[in-house]
Amino acid sequence: MIMPLIKGLQITISHMFKKPVTLQYPTERPEIKPGFRGLHALNVSHDKAKCVACYLCPTVCPAKCITVEAGEDANHDKYAAKYEIDMLRCIFCGYCVEACPVDAIRMTEQFELANYSRADFTYTKDRLLEKK
Repeated sequence: MIMPLIKGLQITISHMFKKPVTLQYPTERPEIKPGFRGLHALNVSHDKAKCVACYLCPTVCPAKCITVEAGEDANHDKYAAKYEIDMLRCIFCGYCVEACPVDAIRMTEQFELANYSRADFTYTKDRLLEKK
């Protein structure tokens, strides 16, 4: 009865002098590794989204979470009039980023995606443009 107690105290005391392996989140932020795939963001070129509505990203998306609708501006150039990503369905595979021929979409390091309602998980074009 005494020996297991002494062994337990020995283990506890030995861990008291080791460096902790946990973070005190959210005061301590984790180090984001290169190649991490977090929230999506649309890249901007000349004050507008680079997306040309080619429909490659919704085509290659295995979760079918991307919705794109094309529009046409005064110069007859196509642009994404509507661009939405349903984050409840997204599996963060990154195929949309790899398929984009104009580098219009990228994955950010943002990993805090918690929300209170289902509607907040639908990221529209405006919400995706404001991500850095």
